[in-house]
Amino acid sequence: MTEIIQETPWCSPIKVKHGYANCRTPQGEYYKNVLGTRCDIRCQKGYELHGPQQLICQSSKRWSGKVLCKQKRCPTLSMPTNGGFKCLDGAYFGSRCEYYCSPGYQLKGDRIVTCMDNKVWSGRPASCVDTEPPRIQCPSVKEKTAEPNKLTARVFWDTPEGRDTADGILTDVILKGLPPGSHFPEGDHKIQYTVYDRAENKGTCKFLVKVRVRRCVKLNAPDNGYIKCSGDGNNYGATCEFSCIGGYELQGSPARVCQYNLGWSGVEPTCAPMNINVNVRTAAALLDQFYEKRRLLIISTPTAANFFYRMQLGMLQPAQCGLDLRHVTVVELVGVFPAQIGRIGVKLLPPSLALQLRLLLRIPHYNFNIVVMDKHGMDKERYPFPATPAELFALIDNFPLRKEEMKLQAEIGQSCP
Repeated sequence: MTEIIQETPWCSPIKVKHGYANCRTPQGEYYKNVLGTRCDIRCQKGYELHGPQQLICQSSKRWSGKVLCKQKRCPTLSMPTNGGFKCLDGAYFGSRCEYYCSPGYQLKGDRIVTCMDNKVWSGRPASCVDTEPPRIQCPSVKEKTAEPNKLTARVFWDTPEGRDTADGILTDVILKGLPPGSHFPEGDHKIQYTVYDRAENKGTCKFLVKVRVRRCVKLNAPDNGYIKCSGDGNNYGATCEFSCIGGYELQGSPARVCQYNLGWSGVEPTCAPMNINVNVRTAAALLDQFYEKRRLLIISTPTAANFFYRMQLGMLQPAQCGLDLRHVTVVELVGVFPAQIGRIGVKLLPPSLALQLRLLLRIPHYNFNIVVMDKHGMDKERYPFPATPAELFALIDNFPLRKEEMKLQAEIGQSCP
């Protein structure tokens, strides 16, 4: 009897691309693909197995399944807003991707990421953020000199425009300081513009507006006088007017102007004691000496013994300070023609001049009379009887020119005890 030997089935050798097989056979190490051989399939790093993890060689000479090692793939990266990325090998294992941002934006996160074996990208997710402030250019320093008789200057400039380096869109432009076209006072003024972009980044620029006022040396009031100036008192174009207190008359320039060369026009004024010329030929010439300088209180009496006359002199004697404060000169006309005289202080008027004065002002010769005249020679009030200082002062203090005088006297502290 002949023994029949059956041949053991063999499977084809296992070849796993990007992987390997670890086989165990019942007939020894050499027979790795005979019937019953079991092979555990493994893939290289970066690859993953598709198919069963173990293959068995079957009697049909075929393995129990098919396997494939495919390269691992990470999720597709999301494109950052206002930026992008570029990769060396797509999203496969080992691929390196580098993020970039559009001009004006900066990268936040990791610039380079790598697809790892666990199918996750290394590093933090990247984004493109606008961190660069917008740009704004201010004008250079603006210098301006005030015009004549002004203490301010009007200054213009073009409003600066901001530019965003990212998307070009600005949300707010804020001005700190006066706007262009404003009147700026003397001195240095800081102007600041601030702009914001949509990411709330801030850009700022500053410049100075310098206003200068040309000034002369400050003038002072003359002794026994007043000064009244326009503007700031010594700025280019300012006018200073001068006047004297009662009993003094102005010599020199009544007004001076601060000129461009920073010098004053005219001649420095002084206040000299008033010198009344009683040797003039007419009453009009006598009165002209008081025009715009003094007020007149003319007391006319037929005799020096007149009761009203003596009473009036008695009331005026202690009120001399109030008369001087109000620029009042007392003129006395005593007697009747041809035995009449006139007196201004200690100066005597010729009889003819005293007579002319009565005739010119229509003052009665035979009765007591008082005439009050303002600085323009206007007859303001007449009294047929003595007037108290309080009555006279109340009348004079209501004259238009007197109100301005009172203001000046208050400023320098001139008053009567």
